Amino acid sequence: MYKYLFCLALIGCACADNINKDAQIRSFQNDATDAEGNYQYAYETSNGIQVQEAGNANGARGAVAYVSPEGEHISLTYTADEEGYHPVGDHLPTPPPVPAYVLRALEYIRTHPPAPAQKEQ
Repeated sequence: MYKYLFCLALIGCACADNINKDAQIRSFQNDATDAEGNYQYAYETSNGIQVQEAGNANGARGAVAYVSPEGEHISLTYTADEEGYHPVGDHLPTPPPVPAYVLRALEYIRTHPPAPAQKEQ
């Protein structure tokens, strides 16, 4: 249930400046937790928000899609497991590429390993 509320909060934060107060729920599916702890839900609204998630006690997978206030189509997929929350989306920032001099230095180190240390007698 807390994962469901987390996703709703995520959508609410993402769309707070672009709220369509007349938006209506087009579809809603909620498969309650079964004996093994598996659950699944999905919904879609008339203003283009789409959310789906499935999971169990070991983790969850889901997707969120909406239109940003700037009109950009945002699509996010994620997994959440014992190693944390792992979002994937084209709108998320990425680290810059590794500079060429660093790649050359790493290659040099790989091809010229240090000599083993000699023991003093």
